Amino acid sequence: MKDLAQQFGVSILAASWLPQVLAVVVAVTALNIGAHYLLRHIEKIAARTATVWDDALIKAARKPLTLILWVTGAAFAIRIVHQHLGSPVPDFVLPTRNTLVIAALAWFLLRLVRHASHNILARSAATGSGLDYTTVDALSKLGRFSVVIIAVLVILQNLGFSISGVLAFGGIGGIAMGFAAKDMLANFFGGLTIYLDRPFTVGEWIRSPDKQIEGTVEYIGWRHTRVRAFNKNPIYVPNALFTTIVVENPTRMTNRRIKETIGIRYADLDKMAAIVADVKAMLQSHPEIDTTATLIVNFNQFAASSLDFFIYAFTKTVDWERYHEVKQDVLLKIAAIIESRGAEIAFPTRTVHLEPAAADVTAGS
Repeated sequence: MKDLAQQFGVSILAASWLPQVLAVVVAVTALNIGAHYLLRHIEKIAARTATVWDDALIKAARKPLTLILWVTGAAFAIRIVHQHLGSPVPDFVLPTRNTLVIAALAWFLLRLVRHASHNILARSAATGSGLDYTTVDALSKLGRFSVVIIAVLVILQNLGFSISGVLAFGGIGGIAMGFAAKDMLANFFGGLTIYLDRPFTVGEWIRSPDKQIEGTVEYIGWRHTRVRAFNKNPIYVPNALFTTIVVENPTRMTNRRIKETIGIRYADLDKMAAIVADVKAMLQSHPEIDTTATLIVNFNQFAASSLDFFIYAFTKTVDWERYHEVKQDVLLKIAAIIESRGAEIAFPTRTVHLEPAAADVTAGS
């Protein structure tokens, strides 16, 4: 066999280590195939359970497990080859294998966090539990960040670097980087404040009286927050800005307010009291007006062209479209009350009074 292989110029086929290396390759391939079908079977079983973690665990393990099997098999094959050649295994093989295994485990944890957060949010949307997206997203990002930092430190330790030295250098470097990247750090801590205090979450409508910011929150990152304005333009706001400005969150309002001033003619002064009483009774009996909140209807002022009364009430709904429907209904009923009392809604008018003498002179001329 060896002579035949050398004759055809493929002496590698006659190597003594080749059968064992091929056996390792076949074994690793078989293990991968077996793991693939086993995970598929377990995934079908896990799909019938109520928990979201088993599904995430199985999906996260697929690709990293394949990488670990092949890396371990390759390292074992390299050792077999060098044993047959009588040479020592290169120094880089073991650290490389360990580094790749650590990277695969970190990859597995990153995938686990990502799949778990996705499953939790999907389950929350399906069941209507109202789980806060921002909190889940923040915990997911914090988990992934922690995994990356720990994996890097473990890899450095595996490669022979001193962790205490790295941490000490990181402390000194962190001070220098802090001065150089103060805006980035300010945005990071601004994002952390948003995640902890939760003045708003994704999907809520916010606005700021200090800045021209108003719209729906689409994304909260560690550096910036994306707000979709009502004209559909995106607004990218650095997170540090939210620590210095006032932010209103109308999404969390409990009611919407109706505040209107309505004027009737001066000629209808004697009907004002009855109109005010009827309007107040109408609001108190209106099914869409919250009577537990402030409700005021009063004659307010003698205006230039009208006698004004104002209404101050709150609707039960906070929906923007429904609020305008309720407000329209209230205003139309007020107009009907004014008409039923024989009065009219005033509009700007001007009356000119002529002095009698001036009128006679005008007539004589």
